[in-house]
Formats: sequence, structure tokens, C-alpha cells
Amino acid sequence: MTDSKAKRDGRDRSKVSGSENYEIQYFKNKMGVSSQAVAGTIRATGSNNRKVLEKYLKGKQGR
Repeated sequence: MTDSKAKRDGRDRSKVSGSENYEIQYFKNKMGVSSQAVAGTIRATGSNNRKVLEKYLKGKQGR
């Protein structure tokens, strides 16, 4: 089932859905990484929580 863009609450904003292309595109542009990096981060962390993904990617970029 796809996300309803008319539905506005905090739950949707805290997640990055790996199956929604527009969410991956937004997150990759925000973080300055590739789509593959976003998908790999979701797999590596086992989470789709935006803060967890940001922390993981920032740690990788700092190396």
C-alpha cells in the first residue's frame, strides 16, 4: 500500500520507506549520497528510522 500524501502526522516523517522512490530521492539529496547508499544503509542498520540512518551515514562520511 502506498503512502497517502494527504495524511499528515509525525509517524510518516520519522521513517524512510525503502519502497517509496520519492522518499529515497529526498533522503539521498539531503545526505549527499547515492540511492544505493540509502538502500544499503537501511539493510545495514535494519531500520528505516530517519535519525538512525542519518547517524549511520554521518559516521561513514567522517572516515
